[in-house]
Amino acid sequence: MRWRLYSNVRSSMLHGSETWFVRKENEVALQWTEMRMVRWMCGMKLQDRVPSKGLRERLGLDDIILVLQQNRLRWYGHVLRKEDSDWVKKCIEYEVEGARPRG
Repeated sequence: MRWRLYSNVRSSMLHGSETWFVRKENEVALQWTEMRMVRWMCGMKLQDRVPSKGLRERLGLDDIILVLQQNRLRWYGHVLRKEDSDWVKKCIEYEVEGARPRG
């Protein structure tokens, strides 16, 4: 039951992550949330001082940041294989003319 719930929450957390601009604080928030769920699934508390890596290995999970990077690379591969006339590929290769104003 817990595994199914975790799977649904994780996929919801990463929905659309292929196109996100991810800052360090976003990564930290994702890792914190994921590890809280992993500890809940294992029946551990933060006070038990069990390393996160050990819990992930116990459940056979990859780090959520690694999964995020894999999703982005998979999407980028799809874009690169598209035809040159496709609008998504044009957006990737688009160069803005002129300079931005100051400020």
